[in-house]
Amino acid sequence: MPHASGGPAQPTAPDDFEGLLAEAAAAPVEGWDFSWLDGRATEERPSWGYSRMLGERLARASAALDVQTGGGEVLAGVPVLPPLTVATEGWPANVARATRLLHPRGVAVVADQDEPPLPFGDAAFDLVVSRHPVTTWWAEIARVLRPGGSYLSQQVGPASMFELVEWFLGPQPPEVRRRRDPEAARAAAEDAGLEVVDLRTASLRAEIRDVGAAVYLLRKVVWLVPGFTVDAYRTELRALHDRIRANGPFVAHAARFLIEARKPA
Repeated sequence: MPHASGGPAQPTAPDDFEGLLAEAAAAPVEGWDFSWLDGRATEERPSWGYSRMLGERLARASAALDVQTGGGEVLAGVPVLPPLTVATEGWPANVARATRLLHPRGVAVVADQDEPPLPFGDAAFDLVVSRHPVTTWWAEIARVLRPGGSYLSQQVGPASMFELVEWFLGPQPPEVRRRRDPEAARAAAEDAGLEVVDLRTASLRAEIRDVGAAVYLLRKVVWLVPGFTVDAYRTELRALHDRIRANGPFVAHAARFLIEARKPA
């Protein structure tokens, strides 16, 4: 769950189960802005400061690609962009949102379904970035990077938010819990001919303070509980609501890793 930011929200009274569900079910979930959760959920940020690192790398680049930009919010917050900056996104609602945010900054937004090949020529960019990509196509990253170019990405790690996932889906098998292993990412990057120059991991405390926050999160981050709907999981939502009222915030832990890889010159 990305870190909430902005001013405090005004959630429905905490004992209003149906009202909380209705409010969260009606909230728009386009883009990658989580400010709707302000006052309702929190998550620690990784120590490495991805936005700061992103800004430093982009300020030195001449041609950059942001893969799976979401609604463009992260890229739009960077102070200085390269002369040539391109972003890709596959979800139509996010393509429209990213276009509105990024076109005034001179960024071209390309609709792309996140399947190889990337719609760019070989050695097109000296920097490729991606925050929380669903999939990393390492061979394609290597192909579009210029010699000496770099890939910088913050990614979701293994068993992220699984306290919440398993509340709804029950215990997950070991092979599911091991998915998105940072060491597997390292191996895949090296197999594609890249040199991994930085790899860091973090476990980040997250608190969900009302059941509406859980509904919003599961609607927005659709891979946590695939096929989630309020009606399908009403029993689990009722139990979660009662637990939060009795014991305070529901605590989960988000897994993140930072990876930076360089294409040999």
